[in-house]
Amino acid sequence: MELNSNFMTAFLLTLFAGLSTGIGSLIAFVSKQTNTKLLSIALGFSAGVMIYVSFMEILPEGIHSLENHFDEKLGNLYGVIAFFSGIAIIAIIDKLIPSFENPHEVKKIEEMDDASKAKDFRKLYRMGIMTALAVGLHNFPEGMATFISALNDPSLGMAIAIAIAIHNIPEGIAVSVPIYYATKSRSKAFWLSFLSGLAEPIGALLGYLIIIPMVTPDNLEVVMGVILSAIAGVMVFISLDELLPTAEEYGEHHLSIYGLVAGMGVMAVSLLLF
Repeated sequence: MELNSNFMTAFLLTLFAGLSTGIGSLIAFVSKQTNTKLLSIALGFSAGVMIYVSFMEILPEGIHSLENHFDEKLGNLYGVIAFFSGIAIIAIIDKLIPSFENPHEVKKIEEMDDASKAKDFRKLYRMGIMTALAVGLHNFPEGMATFISALNDPSLGMAIAIAIAIHNIPEGIAVSVPIYYATKSRSKAFWLSFLSGLAEPIGALLGYLIIIPMVTPDNLEVVMGVILSAIAGVMVFISLDELLPTAEEYGEHHLSIYGLVAGMGVMAVSLLLF
């Protein structure tokens, strides 16, 4: 496995995923109402991609790498420990963010519009700033997950980047709308939303700088096995704790499940074909 050969591809995919918050900002400016059906399907689809690829590709590959270094029993044990460690890390990050600023708490465009009528502009501005910081905190481990996956397998990284990009769009809405109503500046709202997504490529670069000094020809399979297993845990938690509940809270339960199944199906076909 040549970690350096896929560096630029992995970085560009991570950059694309993170900066998709800007798409959410643009949607917020041109839409008067939240398209709940589209959001439910899209978030469900994103969850389906991430859950399927985690259990069918990333976790098995991580465990396989560990089995190549250890024996089958120890490889499975260390893979499972790394998987649940990934869940624990992202759960702690999520717990540290108050629900008011949590970007995964459901916020509709029309609800933001109602909030603006209260004319408490300082509160709205603070809400936008804190949400931007929260998005950055959430996107940091997501950036590492996308980057390392793409570094290991660019085609797999592309699927994950698209799934992450889809679920970053509502986060862009959550950042940009309160900033716009507080400042009346579309440019400020857009750029703050856009820049909040930079946490993903920053997380990718820091992850790379941390990982590379640890890697030697003797421990490459161990390091990558642990990281891939942990990434699977991160993505499963994001899907079950954030994407699916958010999709359902938009009021379209069945559509979110249809999106989930469609995401799994598309990911299954892509893995079979490529």
